[in-house]
Amino acid sequence: MPNREPWRLSATELQRRYRDGSLTPLEVAQACLARLEQVNPRINAVVARRDPAFMDEAQAATERFARGQPLSPLDGIPLSVKDSLYTVDQPTTWGCPALREHATGHDEFAVARARAAGALLIGKTNVPEFALEGYTGNPIFGVTRNPWNLALTPGGSSGGAVASVAAGITPLAIGQDGGGSIRRPASHTGLVGLKPSLSAVPREHVLPSLLLDFEVIGPLARTVADARLLFQVMRGPAPVDRSSLAAEQARLAARPATALRILYVERFGTAPLDPQIAASVAQSVRQLEALGHRVRTGALPLDLDFYADAWPQIGQAGLAHLFNAHPEWAARASRKYLDMAETGRGIPAARLWRILEQVRKLRRDSVALFRDIDVIVLPSAAALPWKAEDAYPTRIAGQEVGPRGHAVYTGWVNAAGLPGLALPCAPSREGLPIGMQLVGPYGSDDLLFDLGAAYEAAHPWADRWPAL
Repeated sequence: MPNREPWRLSATELQRRYRDGSLTPLEVAQACLARLEQVNPRINAVVARRDPAFMDEAQAATERFARGQPLSPLDGIPLSVKDSLYTVDQPTTWGCPALREHATGHDEFAVARARAAGALLIGKTNVPEFALEGYTGNPIFGVTRNPWNLALTPGGSSGGAVASVAAGITPLAIGQDGGGSIRRPASHTGLVGLKPSLSAVPREHVLPSLLLDFEVIGPLARTVADARLLFQVMRGPAPVDRSSLAAEQARLAARPATALRILYVERFGTAPLDPQIAASVAQSVRQLEALGHRVRTGALPLDLDFYADAWPQIGQAGLAHLFNAHPEWAARASRKYLDMAETGRGIPAARLWRILEQVRKLRRDSVALFRDIDVIVLPSAAALPWKAEDAYPTRIAGQEVGPRGHAVYTGWVNAAGLPGLALPCAPSREGLPIGMQLVGPYGSDDLLFDLGAAYEAAHPWADRWPAL
């Protein structure tokens, strides 16, 4: 272990090395910048850097460890921040040309907590325009590529975040998930990613929401322990976000992970699923069963048909509202988003009210769902990574699909406000990553981490690296 390059080390291992004095945050920061220089030109993951401040903060962390006074377990750990989250000292472009210099002088609440804990922010990671799509590319910074195959996408909208971690630029990244934007990219790059319970991570100083309250902040990492380390710093109630008080109450009421009742949902109805993904997730489910959990296979006992039409309408209405409030942003937006907003302006208020009623019903139904089930296991994505420049795959398992065909397994979790943990499974024949997601009742984030850690201990993946 002492001879491994510092950029290959997990956050938990870095903490151990900092404490025993065999590495310093300054040495690790230097290694991360060298790795960034080496690989970022090929993957285009980090789109805004802050090298001088990054190194100054690494020096300060090194001095704290020398005094035996680290701020937290996250002190001195490098991470990146998705370019849809505000940072106090950099623009937040959201992938939109009109926002190239957009800065508010604030950190997003979770970013502020990470910074106060001593994390070293290397910079911002790429997103699709308005962070609304399942690939990553925009008119400002171009296309982000998958470290496992540079011709392919890492997914989106946290594509830059996952690419940066998968390539070893940083061990951690802060992402955002409004409909699967942490979990699907994690599955496409071999990472762990948590979409937390709604409001488990408080929100303040945020861009306008385009997806109601579905968008949450979560960690991305190579291991379960690392994802948990970052989540523990970002989570917890705060008066600025009163709904976080309910999230904390749910956390305290959650049951521990013992022998769990697991429902394995292989597919949603007739929606196509790549056969390699189906086989890989099925293998992982058998491995969960071998750990002593009770698994049954069946359909998801929720009626999600409503969301086939409702999901795009939510984004369309959100864009219409955004452009009405900020016409200067609309003036430089890509045509496809202007068209979406125009469609959104035609959605009647009664339809939006009906969507809100259906969201509330889904959240009530989810409570009943988990009376006889502890965890649901599903694929994270229906497709393997596709061409990097394309917004979505047009065919899955030989069937034609639309823009959300690859994303059918994730959005309902956001609408329901539930936690979802993406974990790597066995890769495809071509060596492409595949992932599954564990979904639990509201507040069960820790239970999912416990189950994920046990699964990882039996079937580790952290030594898989792309051949960059």
